[in-house]
Amino acid sequence: MTMTETSRISRRARVAVWAPVALRLIVGYGFVAHGMAKLSRGPLVFAAVLQAMGVPQPSLMAWLTIVIELAGGAAVLLGAFVPFVSVPLAAVLMVAMVKVHLPYGFSSIKLLAIGPAGAQFGPPGYEINLLYLACLVTLVLGGPGPVAIDSFIASRRRRSPDNDRG
Repeated sequence: MTMTETSRISRRARVAVWAPVALRLIVGYGFVAHGMAKLSRGPLVFAAVLQAMGVPQPSLMAWLTIVIELAGGAAVLLGAFVPFVSVPLAAVLMVAMVKVHLPYGFSSIKLLAIGPAGAQFGPPGYEINLLYLACLVTLVLGGPGPVAIDSFIASRRRRSPDNDRG
């Protein structure tokens, strides 16, 4: 390997460590935005949607979903407890995929028509759910990257005097 190739790989590695930050920002923001949308319309409105879909205990499930999206999304944004919060976030995604998006196929964009008001789209498929799941898996397996609470906690543990004891 030449010096130029080694230098290029080294530069790429220094930049690559920041890749999880981009995933955290978009996924965390996405969950918070969806949670806020449900909260702003009112949990009872979301509970009525869940009841119409046959979800048991719709009021409880509406609140649980909102809390999971808000708290889990904020945790992902901050890179805090990502492996733990990814489990309920993935569960929310899977339920939405099966109960809402699956009948509409894979594609998240279904252009129906272009009218005077602009583009009109049909119901989204499960593509976005899979992208969110892939991002969560990537963050769990690869870590949250720099500027993350999980990384801060891990570095403190590594420097802890307790780790020097046998």
